[in-house]
Amino acid sequence: MNKLRLSGIALALVGASSGAHAADSVTLYGVIDTSLQYVNHANSGGDHRWGMQDGNLSGSRWGLKGSEDLGGGLKAIFQLENGFNPNTGAFHQGGKMFGRQAFVGLSGDQWGTVTLGRQYDPLVDMVQPLTADNYFSSMFATPGDVDNNDNSSRTSNAVKYVSPVLSGFQFEGLYALGGVAGQTGSGQTWSGAATYSIGSFSAAAGYFYAANAASATKRTGWSGTSDGTFDGNFDPDTPLNNGYVTAKSIGIASVAAQYVFGPFTANLRYSNAQYRPDAESAFFNTERYNVGGAYLGYQATPALLLGLGYVYTKSSGDTSATYNQVSLGADYSLSKRTDVYLMGAWQHASGEQGNGKGGAVQAEASVGSYGYSSAYTVQDIVTVGIRHKF
Repeated sequence: MNKLRLSGIALALVGASSGAHAADSVTLYGVIDTSLQYVNHANSGGDHRWGMQDGNLSGSRWGLKGSEDLGGGLKAIFQLENGFNPNTGAFHQGGKMFGRQAFVGLSGDQWGTVTLGRQYDPLVDMVQPLTADNYFSSMFATPGDVDNNDNSSRTSNAVKYVSPVLSGFQFEGLYALGGVAGQTGSGQTWSGAATYSIGSFSAAAGYFYAANAASATKRTGWSGTSDGTFDGNFDPDTPLNNGYVTAKSIGIASVAAQYVFGPFTANLRYSNAQYRPDAESAFFNTERYNVGGAYLGYQATPALLLGLGYVYTKSSGDTSATYNQVSLGADYSLSKRTDVYLMGAWQHASGEQGNGKGGAVQAEASVGSYGYSSAYTVQDIVTVGIRHKF
């Protein structure tokens, strides 16, 4: 990332306020990640797909972040981050200008950091870094991203606190206000997590709760302070958890542990995600997803990282389905800012999954969080791409 000391005029050109010129520093940064991708069973007809796919190792983005020293160890901080598709130029995150992050806050050396705005939740900040997704992202993620392991959800209207690191221990809490008069809980989100590191060992655990907006009639989708953890454009006939977009709430408990030994990195994770209905939901019983994952990374050379991942996902409650996914990856750094990668994944599905109408259909394989609706029990994806950071 390149640090640019921007004048008040330059900041105005990027839409900053007139007072922003007092900042000690402003950093302009970004990532562009795109690839050529092959998908076996990419639609309900079982057709194969050759095409461009962005955001395989990292979501493409550009952003501004900065800080102002207020004295006494206190700083004012901000961050604005836009997500985009480099293949089309379109915005991600539902077309939001700064859909990835947009917040301002205060940070103190002794008491921690408080931020307000659109942000990541504590599970993303603390548990996700100790999983395979931190190294190879979407193709190693939970099928359907039912537990938000691949950061499908961000939270708006949020107040977040992050503690300083105390003897290897750190914790974080978040609360997002629904903002509906007379209905305090409508659309609210709250979450908390903690992490501990000592030497080569790290562990983290946390819980995330997001409520859907209240409705006087049957809901047709998800609407709350958090984006929801759904792939496939909320189409109830697409894979895994899209049949539960009308849920009253989503609750996710997650834990992970990681150990680094020589050139190897190994981690294990477990999560339990529950999609709960109410009278306005289009399904009737709580759907539960138990997810277990394992990852082994090998730094073969300073430039080459190899990875092997396995994810087991089991649903129960409203329906019963099982998803087994194996992923392989290789990432080669051409420089500190540019790398090329090759990844592949195979997934097999069995049982039945919800159709969003109170019924069930045959479980469909859908690798990671890509959201391709196969209508088949097996799906394969192979991707070769390039990522550049600036």
